[in-house]
Amino acid sequence: MKNLLDILFLRSNNLDKISKNLKGISANTPILKIFQAISSFSSSSEIRYVGGCVRKAINNEMVDDIDLATNLEPKEICEALKRNKINFHETGIEHGTITALIENYKFEITSLREDISTDGRHAKVIFTKDWKKDASRRDFTINSIYSDTEGNLFDPYNGKKDLNNGEIKFIGDPEKRIKEDYLRILRYVRFFLSYSNKKHDPKIIKLLKMNLDGISKLSKERQIDELKKLLKANVIKNLLKDKFCLEILEIIFPQLRNFKIFTKLNSYTNKMLPKLDFIFLISLLIIDETDNTDYFLYKFNISKKDQKRVKNIQEFYKNKIFPKAFDEKNLNKILYYKGKEAVIDILNFRIFKSNKYENNLIDLIDIYKNKSAPMMPVKAEIIMKKFKMSEGKVLGDKLKIIEDEWVRNNFQISDKQVENIIND
Repeated sequence: MKNLLDILFLRSNNLDKISKNLKGISANTPILKIFQAISSFSSSSEIRYVGGCVRKAINNEMVDDIDLATNLEPKEICEALKRNKINFHETGIEHGTITALIENYKFEITSLREDISTDGRHAKVIFTKDWKKDASRRDFTINSIYSDTEGNLFDPYNGKKDLNNGEIKFIGDPEKRIKEDYLRILRYVRFFLSYSNKKHDPKIIKLLKMNLDGISKLSKERQIDELKKLLKANVIKNLLKDKFCLEILEIIFPQLRNFKIFTKLNSYTNKMLPKLDFIFLISLLIIDETDNTDYFLYKFNISKKDQKRVKNIQEFYKNKIFPKAFDEKNLNKILYYKGKEAVIDILNFRIFKSNKYENNLIDLIDIYKNKSAPMMPVKAEIIMKKFKMSEGKVLGDKLKIIEDEWVRNNFQISDKQVENIIND
């Protein structure tokens, strides 16, 4: 049954491809369980796709995140999910967001909101039933588009038109929008590089530059999360052609010093660029001969696991690299001590940095993709049984010497060598 909102704002029927893309979400995920749970809660409850997933469906892009908006308040969302035995987290409940969990999928469901105050980082909100008011608090017109499961749009700020025309427009007063949340400076850069086919408005350039200091108010986590979204293949290529956006990014992230790496891509690196993950891209951008890498990893609180990955690459390239550094004997050592990912990262790093099409390194990547790390053949139990040794420091020291000899001999060691080490 059509409700009053639909009558007042006249849902616009999409092109077939948009409807098909949005229906594809329903077909490929368990999202309909969420729609059913919310829609059946009461006679007036509604739920719609919103933001990035709608924008990407319109633009025929792959949808990799799904956000939903509803006119229910957070407690009502929780009740609706409970009734339908859908698991959820309340991690963002104070801001109106509940994360529903079905199978291996996460769906963020946010109540319609109005801002009552902002400080450049966070907003205090009240919940509303008014979809237009919710749309009016969003940053850009292309992010204020809502859709039902059939692909029928509620688009009060003509975001679809702007998307089709390649225009990035703030909703309402641009300066007010920026000062509400300074992350919108980075979001403008991302959306402009991703979708715009126009020149920058000089007034917008001035406003963004005037408010750059506000970025320092944002948490490092929010900054790095936005950088992850920005560093995509098509955006990087467009960034190198856009002096203003590059300047903004280098001011906010001065440790990203090596964008020139992407100016001359060969056939291999051009093909690989869309497949590179964020941490490897960061490695390319921050590793140099200074302490720049360590400073970036510390400043942005990069996880220990990702720090280790970046430092594996950094440590390899600290020393002068000779051709023999890339022979299989040396790479096998890295495979054993650091793992397969480290070997492939080191090889890819060299190819991107050199800008040369190096067949031998590309062949090595193919080899190591399917290669397992060597397994130490001499175990403590064997030594203890054969040589009547007990657990302890002496045994540990002997095993370490055996391991070093095994690695040095290209992962080969004879029984006689083991015996000589034990009896030495």
